[in-house]
Amino acid sequence: MLCSLHAHANQSATEFELTRFTDSMTAATIFPGAERYGRVLGGPPVIEILGNGKLLGYVFLNTDFVNSTGYSGKPIYQLIAMDTGGIIRQVLLVEHHEPIVLIGIPESRILAVLDKYVGLDIGNYVRDTNSTHQFDAVTGATVTVMVMDDTILRSAIKVARWFGLSDLQAKARQVGPIATINTDITKTAGWQTLIDEGSVARLTLSLADINAAFEQSGNTAAIARTEEGSPKDIFIDLYAAVVSVPTIGKSMLGEREYKNMLNWLEPNQYAIVLASNGRYSFKGSGYVRGGIFDRFKISQGDTTIRFHDYQHKRLRRVVASAAPDFKNVDIFKVSAEHNFNPAEPWQLELLVGRSVGPVEKVFLTFDLSYKLSEQYLLFSKPKQSSVLSGLREKLGLPEPTAEDAPLWMKMWLLKLPEVLVLLTALIALTVMFFFQDSLVKRPQLADRIRIGFLIFTLFAIGWYANAQLSVVNILAVFSALVSGFSWGYFLMEPLIFILWGAVAAALLFWGRGPYCGWLCPFGALQELLNRIAKRVKVPQLRLPWGLHERLWALKYLIFLVLLGFSFHSLAWAERLAEIEPFKTAIILKFMRDWPFVIFAIAVLLPGLFIERFYCRYLCPLGAALAIPGRLRMFSWLKRYKECGSPCQRCSNECMVQAIHPEGNINVNECMYCLHCQVVYYNDHACPVMIQKRLKRQRRQARVSKESKIEIELILAETKVKKSTKAS
Repeated sequence: MLCSLHAHANQSATEFELTRFTDSMTAATIFPGAERYGRVLGGPPVIEILGNGKLLGYVFLNTDFVNSTGYSGKPIYQLIAMDTGGIIRQVLLVEHHEPIVLIGIPESRILAVLDKYVGLDIGNYVRDTNSTHQFDAVTGATVTVMVMDDTILRSAIKVARWFGLSDLQAKARQVGPIATINTDITKTAGWQTLIDEGSVARLTLSLADINAAFEQSGNTAAIARTEEGSPKDIFIDLYAAVVSVPTIGKSMLGEREYKNMLNWLEPNQYAIVLASNGRYSFKGSGYVRGGIFDRFKISQGDTTIRFHDYQHKRLRRVVASAAPDFKNVDIFKVSAEHNFNPAEPWQLELLVGRSVGPVEKVFLTFDLSYKLSEQYLLFSKPKQSSVLSGLREKLGLPEPTAEDAPLWMKMWLLKLPEVLVLLTALIALTVMFFFQDSLVKRPQLADRIRIGFLIFTLFAIGWYANAQLSVVNILAVFSALVSGFSWGYFLMEPLIFILWGAVAAALLFWGRGPYCGWLCPFGALQELLNRIAKRVKVPQLRLPWGLHERLWALKYLIFLVLLGFSFHSLAWAERLAEIEPFKTAIILKFMRDWPFVIFAIAVLLPGLFIERFYCRYLCPLGAALAIPGRLRMFSWLKRYKECGSPCQRCSNECMVQAIHPEGNINVNECMYCLHCQVVYYNDHACPVMIQKRLKRQRRQARVSKESKIEIELILAETKVKKSTKAS
């Protein structure tokens, strides 16, 4: 399809999106050194960039090739300019609706990330040969930046393949013998022989190499934090080999371990051994903490392979003669789903990070290339391709390629360990609520469990996983229902998605209390700080009931204002939602501009004197959850008819004053801490239970007295009988 750049009448919807942005800026703005736009080439539209009378490259929109939906439920639009050599010349963020994660984060930080793509050779990236691509996450906007990174690379790869840039097309069309492993060769070899013939590949980096690489990165903060030690010291000496090849496997593992490996592998699976020395480990600690090895990956063609802990085994040593003693020796299983061919070249990308701030790191990658020696291969004639080699160029059609897995699926796999931990915690909390009567009869145990769970919520769910729910999530749902609902962007944060699912279920059973009282990291922070304040004798204030009851309404008014703004402008509503200090205190851990930090502290300070002050009066999320919470199906909190008339014990001790003076529990305000239920069963705290205990004790005392009299009578009668018998 060919058409004029400005012929909007004949354009498709996607073409209009592309030209909507390009019409507002010159070609030189998008592509440095360009003079004008050329033709619009279709499939998804790509615009030619011309200069000096020749074709310089192409400009395209990421959304035309891949799904780039963000948190807002709307696409993140990025214009990408790429020259005829397959090198990215410009990436522009032209439109987005991501204030959920960008509020409080200067947009300049996001744009600085995009600058890192300038000069990236997309062909080298695909082949992972001499790749210099860096991915710098932005704290508080990690998922958004990951969406941007993913869509830039995937769309650029597709365009490069269309036009045969950076030899990607030529490589895809290569026709030659197909290589497979020759399993008949089973001889063993020494370590040096394996090195010389390329059966074992090596990557050696000294401290000087690492420091020089970070200097070349241009990041001044990273340059300032050089590795200490002699420049000649080994940072890492890394070796890699495919041990599924009989000769290599038997030489490195030994006959017995090689057989164990074969039993470990399933059909179409292969094994790779990595061994290293030096101060840096290719293993890292991620696989221990989260189950995934995050310091390296293996790539073959367009396929990227990461390994989980269940795909690896530790080895004691490499048994090949003259092999060094290694600090780390591990064997990794490549699953069949990756269609890995050990007979074809592949690359290992080693990720090296350097801290540049309290919560920020800069990463560089170093590549180890592997190609199996031809002496271990068999070659066969390939099948004839059914696609004519010149048809694509003539018709302007893309090559048929398999679609990549959606980004949300990658996010779930990446966070699988955290997902399992959160699900376990939710199951434990659910079981505790279902059997709460047994728990609350043990006051000390109930209190310890609550403190422990609050600590887990704050440190694990909050500060570690950043899984803090927000009213902006609710506003985004309303906006998505109006503009077009899609599960994709809600699934991109698995922990947030799971928590919302748990909240939805809990609303039917217990109201908003399980989340607000147990699973909200900011709520946990407030309560733990208040407990500390009580320990150091900070006086506690109790507002008069009339004032307290009216202040409840504030959070509902705040929520209604935010909801109203969201119908007009979701971006404005999310800016106003900064009344929630969650991002400052939990997501960014107070590492933010001073006005936000002062506001968060100002919100926390009253909580030292009035327990859960923010939850009671200001939290719009709590208000939003309280409204559907009225639909709950069960009433699990027990009360006596004497509660409130005359007894006020539970009302006086409720941490958020959710119990009315007449004794009714306002489930809209209840945090479900279960303290009232602890009192309910405590025969030394609840007046009703105290009376029952006293009655029971008096009855027992009366029974004991009657029993004593009866025993005395029996003894007297026995004594009389003995006297009579003696006479």
